[in-house]
Amino acid sequence: QVQLVESGGGLVQPGGSLRLSCKASGTIYSIKTMGWYRQTPGKERELVATITDQNPINYGDPVKGRFTIFRDTGKAPIDLQMGNLKREATAVYYCYAFLMSTTHLDFSHLWGQGTQVTVSS
Repeated sequence: QVQLVESGGGLVQPGGSLRLSCKASGTIYSIKTMGWYRQTPGKERELVATITDQNPINYGDPVKGRFTIFRDTGKAPIDLQMGNLKREATAVYYCYAFLMSTTHLDFSHLWGQGTQVTVSS
């Protein structure tokens, strides 16, 4: 059973920094894309950042220049370094992957359970 395990998150003051990490566990054959999305009550889930197996990176407009996503190798955990956090960054952050497991030889979308990030003084 493949799953995404998230860590990090919590409470941070405006202007502060926080780091999220996500690891895909289980028997994985290939990962095409991993990244983070976020959601607040009453709103649709929105893109934060994604990184592909060829390393092209895509950031959501609200976080460009302040957040950085990175990973060492194709199956390594991904990290999201969030800097100069604003109150509007408060949300549940979900790890996402588009991957293929060794037991289900087709690419599929997978989501983590989410981790709360709260930016408040």
